[in-house]
Amino acid sequence: MINVNQIITENSRRKKEINKPYEPVTGEGCQGERVCLKIKDAPCFVLYLPLLMMKEKICRQLKKYKSVERLFEVNKMEYTKDSVELFWITFSEIRIKYDFEYFAYCYQTILDGESAEEIPFKLKRPQRNFTDTLEKMRVDNVPIRAIILKARQMGLSTLTQLYMYWIQNVHKRNWDSVICAHVQDAAKKIRSMYKKAIDKMPPIEGEKRTMIPFEGTQNIKLIPQRGCTITIGSAETPDSVRSQNPKLAHFSEVAMYPNTTKKGTGDLIGSIVGAIKRIPYTMIVYESTAKGVGDYFHGEWIKAKEGKTSFAPVFLPWYYDDTYYEDITSNFYNHSGQKITGTVEDFVLSLNEYELNLFQNHHECTLENINWYRGKNSEMTSDELMKQEYPSDDIEAFQDSGLPAFRSYHIESLRKDCKHPVSVGELNGDASPTVAKMESGRRKDILSNIRFVEDIEAVVALKNTDPVRRDKKIRNKLKVWEFPEKEIKVSDRYVVVFDPQRGLSEKADYGVIAVFDRFPMIYGGVPEIVAEWRGRIDKDFTIWIAAQIAKYYCDALLVVESNTYDTDKKKDDYSEFIFDTIANYYNNLYAQESSPDEIKKGIPKRYGFFMSRPAKLMIISNYAIMLREKAYKERSEEALNEARVYEQKEDGTYGAKDGHHDDILITRMIGCDICYKLPIPVIVDDTRKRERELPIGESSL
Repeated sequence: MINVNQIITENSRRKKEINKPYEPVTGEGCQGERVCLKIKDAPCFVLYLPLLMMKEKICRQLKKYKSVERLFEVNKMEYTKDSVELFWITFSEIRIKYDFEYFAYCYQTILDGESAEEIPFKLKRPQRNFTDTLEKMRVDNVPIRAIILKARQMGLSTLTQLYMYWIQNVHKRNWDSVICAHVQDAAKKIRSMYKKAIDKMPPIEGEKRTMIPFEGTQNIKLIPQRGCTITIGSAETPDSVRSQNPKLAHFSEVAMYPNTTKKGTGDLIGSIVGAIKRIPYTMIVYESTAKGVGDYFHGEWIKAKEGKTSFAPVFLPWYYDDTYYEDITSNFYNHSGQKITGTVEDFVLSLNEYELNLFQNHHECTLENINWYRGKNSEMTSDELMKQEYPSDDIEAFQDSGLPAFRSYHIESLRKDCKHPVSVGELNGDASPTVAKMESGRRKDILSNIRFVEDIEAVVALKNTDPVRRDKKIRNKLKVWEFPEKEIKVSDRYVVVFDPQRGLSEKADYGVIAVFDRFPMIYGGVPEIVAEWRGRIDKDFTIWIAAQIAKYYCDALLVVESNTYDTDKKKDDYSEFIFDTIANYYNNLYAQESSPDEIKKGIPKRYGFFMSRPAKLMIISNYAIMLREKAYKERSEEALNEARVYEQKEDGTYGAKDGHHDDILITRMIGCDICYKLPIPVIVDDTRKRERELPIGESSL
């Protein structure tokens, strides 16, 4: 039941808080801890100065004497119009070292979007919020590190540039910066903004700042008065920024950087940030709009959000833009985008579930913001597109366009269980899978004496933040979250699902082998992913790798998605060693149930999981339920990333969004279906329990 009066009261409180005075000249409403000074003969009677500024003698005396004239008298200084003017100039130049918002307003200008005129740079609400993040790190004397997930028109890229500019021109000499955009045109625009800031800035300590080319280069500029260089380049031409040794780095629109084996996002960024020391006043900012999940930027955002890096995650929702606001006093939008007459109470009663959740869980969102949202949403082609363009949280921001097959909130609820594998390596038997076709007499040795061999380089590679470089090291390896339990014999415990690769090109899907552990189901729990192999090797080899993994995991049920093999039989004679041959050496293969007619006709078992159109629709529908009910535990971030980009196409079929893969996801959808169709596992024998129960001195032999 909606408590109308409570919501209206809370809305009034929020609007009052949002609309508090903000005056960067006096310091009222500015960020950080401040001290109030009342000076009777100052241009501004009341000043709110940063707490750290009070260590300056001039500020302590102003606070003590509450008058400039009295300060002059105590210090035996001549009190004239010129001396007072010089005093305030000196005071201002001291203040800009402590007060970025004051510096921005008094020493910098920006182009006004409405009048097209240069105006003082008065920070908007989202910019003030981000400034607070930066200032906390600067004041705490720690390296400044932030990752910004941008919504529309927040001005955070501009804020980043001018904050770096402030450090170079006020705080540090010989403090070089690098600014890397996604394309060259964007880089040129940034350089133009930087030059304009220099040209418009008043002299500091009698010195006018200028910007000149550095040693004849096109992309590097020098502020000679500070000894600072500004290198500007793009991800299109990474060599233009790679060889620098900066203290400040701003990476703009990171999600749009090319990320291939030749141009890796992680390679480019790593080559720059690797040289930046972890000392105060150094600064690294990743900033971008979201372009789906699974890329470098998304990975860095997730890690920052989980506190796994030193980068502060900054996301500011659409309602931080003060223009996204429409009054509801006498009329408002209905859910069709039509203006109707009604009171504030009527509007509150009309809130749907999403809007009510928005108000209750986003404590700076007002009813007037929601009214604007309704009107704008009526212009969009879908709710999903509205959420993508005007996200309320990071999950909506990373939402892809199109018709997603699964709800992003359901997918993200599983991410908390994802973690690095405990080990990465290979399984070795008495023979390698490569002998399967060349030496048929040794096939049984492939599944004999299976043991795990750790790959140290692959384990180290797990910590690499660039997915391209990481994948090179762990491809064709077995990632293990939990090793097989050998001491407890359990029926129907492990399920191994193999989705074969489609071709060997870089664009083709990988082959994936996933291991599910159903043991928790004995006690009312859910199946868990405990191991995964992903790579590109010929199918006649990978089927044996899958069999090795199934053998290693206590003779698990091996489920093979058979479409690829069934299709390829028309072109290549794989049948001899794919199912018929494997069945001779591994007898726990999944086979679809034969119909009565097939049994009567003596048609042999049909091994594998055949992905017919009805079967695919069935496992997609089932997996949506698995996500909603949290009916299995995922360990791989990549699996959830693939679920985020899995969508319905225009022709009604399902698949990964262009440029993405769905190979890991297919194993999850098949595995979840099989796990809940099998009988609940049963403990057949617990060796550990038996050994505990033996009388003292007796042997189990």
